[in-house]
Formats: sequence, structure tokens, C-alpha cells
Amino acid sequence: MTMTADIHMMKPQAEALYRRKRMISFAIPALVLAYLTYAFFAFDVPALIGRANLDNGKTLVADAYSYKTHVTRDNASGDVSIAIEGERKGAYPEGTAPDWVQLGQETVTDLGDGTIVTFTPDGVSIEIPGYGTVTANPGDGGANATFPDGPLPDFINASKNRVTITTPNGRVTITRRGTEAFRYATGWELFFFTLDSPYHGLSFGQLAVKVTEGEGGEIARDFWFNPMWRHGDVAWALFETVLMAFLGTFGAAIVALPMAFLAAKNFTPFWIVRQASRRLFDFFRGVDALIWTIVLARAFGPGPLTGALAILVTDTGSFGKMFSEALENVDGKQIEGVQSTGAKPAQRYRFGVIPQVTPVLLSQVLYFFESNTRSATVIGAITGGGIGLLLTQAMITQKDWEEVTYYIVLVILMVFLMDWFSGWLRKRLISGGEGGEA
Repeated sequence: MTMTADIHMMKPQAEALYRRKRMISFAIPALVLAYLTYAFFAFDVPALIGRANLDNGKTLVADAYSYKTHVTRDNASGDVSIAIEGERKGAYPEGTAPDWVQLGQETVTDLGDGTIVTFTPDGVSIEIPGYGTVTANPGDGGANATFPDGPLPDFINASKNRVTITTPNGRVTITRRGTEAFRYATGWELFFFTLDSPYHGLSFGQLAVKVTEGEGGEIARDFWFNPMWRHGDVAWALFETVLMAFLGTFGAAIVALPMAFLAAKNFTPFWIVRQASRRLFDFFRGVDALIWTIVLARAFGPGPLTGALAILVTDTGSFGKMFSEALENVDGKQIEGVQSTGAKPAQRYRFGVIPQVTPVLLSQVLYFFESNTRSATVIGAITGGGIGLLLTQAMITQKDWEEVTYYIVLVILMVFLMDWFSGWLRKRLISGGEGGEA
């Protein structure tokens, strides 16, 4: 009888508990859905989608794996110049041109899709397959362009002073001052050697023969000091980035470890000292590293050392909190064992505490070192050091996106390397193994 009564009393409680769990199971997805709906309109996603330009996206992707050869004429003087990416360092010597450009009284450029651009003494004509011929006589009145009858197609953008014709393989731009045609080609041209190098255009087999003939030093020098891709400068910038991360991370660890003892309750009995230490750690890590970068740059000026100090300040707060928590969880019996030998306080810390927390501390420091290698790229863009500076400079130009791709690939490879190295070092130092995967 009693058991039956208990069952009857528990049944409403179980049903209420079931209803509550069922409501929670429906309420949580409903709240998530409501938040996503709010975010969708709060961030004006429909307008963002409407402003999206897929053509610009395709152009950016194409620029990442290809290069442009510019054929440019000064409309005032009539001088024609040909340069890869439009840079003087990539300019063809006078009187020379790629095989799809014919020099002479009239310069004829084949953009590769049937579009023919002809620089005439009086102007320019563009023969476009399936559309017709566009002519222009740039001068004081503007571009002075003439088009075939009918509405302009989408690939032509024309105004009084500027005409832009986009083709599948390139583009033609006509202004009062100059006329420019460029053509895309796959690859990173001049990545190894510039046009003025005697090794430009040689195959790897031919270069190997040159190396056997004693020209290995000259070949390496031409590659390392390539004025367009600046491989030597890029290598030094990568070194600066890793150095910023190393100095900031391990400097923070050295500063935070003794301060962590002040924040650990089992090593510092004074409440005021512990709270002051913990609030100091909160202050250091509460301000983002980018903010510290800006503040320190005003104080010490730009440079890699400023970036290292910004990482050091931020990580001191993070390490201080983690180290103090690790110290609070040490086994007191080991400390008592060391103390029983007559060890002094400093010796008790050295032999009773440090060995216990070393694996945790090393793991955290190495992880932060790996993470800060990525952060140093962004910090370097602000402080003017490392690969971040080169990456920012390349992006500001809005034209050399294959160079941007080169830097991004190097940053990714650097992160892969640091990930492997930190994993290998962590295994060697903590478990005493001979290495392994990160």
C-alpha cells in the first residue's frame, strides 16, 4: 500500500520533470533561431547580399594565381611601354615585347580571345569579336570614343573621360592621358628571375647545367635579391615575425611565473597581495594585444620590439592566471618531502613545486607561442615589422594580389611549421619521447 502511494505521488513529479525538459528542448532551439533571425536583420544581411559583386570576386581570385602584362601608351608623347604588373622593375627593355605584341609605327596587341588592340598614331582601335570595332581619339575633350550602333554591352563601361572594356583575358582602359591594355597569364611571372637577369627564361635543366659550370652562386644571388618578389626581404620578415612571437611569449612566461606565486593562495596567505596580483593579471589580459600595440607604438615607436612587448604584456596576464591556478593544485606532500630534508624555501619551490607544474606550464607556453606566431602577423602590420608589414603594403596597392597570395601561403606554412615544432618540442620536454605528430 505504501509503495503504491509512493508511485502515485512520484508520477506527477516525473510528468512535471518530463514537461520541463521537453519545454527546454524546444525553447533552446527557438531562442537560437530567434537570435539568428535578429542577427540576420541587425547586420543587414539582405543589403550585404545585394551589394555583393561576384565579378570583383572572380577578378580577385584570378589575380591570386595569375599575372598581368601591361601595354601602355602615353597619349601625349606616343611612347609605348610594356611591363609585367605595370612595374618598372618588370619592364621589358626598349624594343622588346612578348610574342603577342607587335611593335612598330602601330603597336598591335592580341589579348588572346580574338580581341585586337591597335595603338595608331591618332588614337586606338579595339576589335571585339561578336561586337565590332571601338575607336577612340583621346585628347582635351576626353576619351572621345566611338562605339558600334546599339546599347553598350555589360563588358563596356564608358563615360566622357574614361572607357573600360573588359575581356575574358584582359582589359583595355582609355583616358585622356593614356591608353592601357593588359593580358592575364597563369603563374607568378618573374618569381625566380627578373627580365634583366641572364637566367630568366631558362628551364630547370638549363639552370642545373649552369650550376655544374660554377654559376650556382650567381643564380642563388639573382633569385635571393629578385627586386620584384624580394625573397631575401620576405625571409627576414618571416624571421622577425617568429622573433616577435618568441620574445613576447617566453618573456611573458619569465615575468608571469614569479608573479603567479603571489596570486596563488597556498603560497601567499595575504589576501590583499593575492587580489592585487590577480587584478593586475586581469588588467594585462583584459586589454587586447592590438590595443597594447597601438599604445606601445606611441611610446616606443614602430618596430618589431614594440610588437614583442605588446605580446609580452597581454600574455603576462594570461600566463599569470593559468600559472597561479596550476600552483594552487600542486601536491603538498612533495613539498613536505623536500622540506623534511632541511631544504630552504627557495629550494622547496625549486625541487618540490616546479617539477610538478613544469609539464602544464610548458604545454601552455608552447601553445601560446604557436598562436602568437599568427598574431604577430597582424601586430606586425601595425608596428611596421615582420611579414604583416609586407602583406599590408601589398594589399594597399590593390593590384599585386599574387604577391598577397605568396605572403599568405608563407604565413600558413610558417604556422604549419610552428605547429609541428611545438608539438615535437612538447613531447620531447614533457614525456621524454623522441618526437611525434603535433
